[in-house]
Amino acid sequence: MVNTSLGALVALLVDQVSKLYVLAVLDLQRVEHINVLPPWVQFQMAWNRGVNFGLLSNESEGLRWGLIVLTLAIVCSVFIWSVTQFRRRFEQILAGVLVGGAIGNMIDRINHGAVVDFLNISCCGINNPFVFNLGDVAIFVGVVGLATYSMISPKKVE
Repeated sequence: MVNTSLGALVALLVDQVSKLYVLAVLDLQRVEHINVLPPWVQFQMAWNRGVNFGLLSNESEGLRWGLIVLTLAIVCSVFIWSVTQFRRRFEQILAGVLVGGAIGNMIDRINHGAVVDFLNISCCGINNPFVFNLGDVAIFVGVVGLATYSMISPKKVE
């Protein structure tokens, strides 16, 4: 439980501090766009009221609170799964990172009515239209890490 909680806390703090920084210090909501490492990395303000990449995005309060409840259910399920099923520290930390990222996005929905997205990464002449945040990165790392780790790390038969 400690490893899962620690992974969640670190991911949540990194996510929320980064969002606070771009909103309060960089004033990205007003500025809207900042070149960080052109042309690869830009900060671009976006309020995501939907799910991934703004799918199902609308102004519906029902959708907002439905996504909050769904996120809470998933977070609780992953946390319980981690505590009851994962014996290896790395798996527990990955599950925690996933949980922390999801909680960060859920906090945004509660506080702002939408998820704060600000990272845009483009490469090789391709202009990526999508914007995300470090909570999204944590969710991705947690999911991909758990899937990969379960495939490459044989489980002991008891």
